[in-house]
Amino acid sequence: MLDDLPRGRRPALAEKYAQRPLWARLWPAVSTRMSRHPLWIKVTRKPLHARVVKYALGSVVAFITGNIAFMLLYVAGTSTTVCSVGGFIAAAIPNWILNRRWAWQRQGRPPARQIVGYIAVSIGVLVATSAATGWTNAQVQSIPNHHGLRLLIVTASYVAVTIALFVVKFAIYEYWVFSERSRVRAALRSLLQVRRIARANRSP
Repeated sequence: MLDDLPRGRRPALAEKYAQRPLWARLWPAVSTRMSRHPLWIKVTRKPLHARVVKYALGSVVAFITGNIAFMLLYVAGTSTTVCSVGGFIAAAIPNWILNRRWAWQRQGRPPARQIVGYIAVSIGVLVATSAATGWTNAQVQSIPNHHGLRLLIVTASYVAVTIALFVVKFAIYEYWVFSERSRVRAALRSLLQVRRIARANRSP
C-alpha cells in the first residue's frame, strides 16, 4: 500500500501506519486482496449485492465474537442476561465498524440517525436474545450446569435468534440507518402527503 505513494511521503506515513493497531494494519491488505479475487468481483458486481455480501461477512465476524463471549460468560456461571449483554457488546462493536465503514461505505462523524438507529436495533436484538436464552435456560434446569449439553442448548437459542434477525437487521440498515436519505422517513412523508390530498379532495 505504501509503495503506491510518492517517496517523500513514505517515511511519515510509514511511521503513522506502524502506530496503528495490528488489525488496522492487516485489514487494508486483506481487503485489497479480497477485492481482486474473481469470485469477489462476480458476487459484488452490483452495489446492493456488495452490501449484502459485506454485511453477511461482518455478521459472521460479529457472530463469532458474540458467541465466544456468550459461552465464556455462561461457563463462568453468570446469568443468561449477563451472557447476552456480554455477547451483544462483543458482537456490536465489530459489527458497527464493518457495517458502517465497509458494507455501506460511510465515513466521517456518524449522524444522529445512524447512532440512534443502530442502538435501537441492537437493543431489540439484546432483548430478544436475553428473553430466548432465559426461557431456554429455565427449560434445561434438570441438566447439570457443568454438562456440555446444557451449554450447547442455551447457546443454540442465542444463535437461533441471531440468525432469525439477520434479514430484518439488513433491511433496517439499508432503508434507514445507513441510507444516504432515510427511505422510511420519505415513505412516511409521502403517506402523509397522500392523506392530506385525499382529505382536501373530500372537502366541499
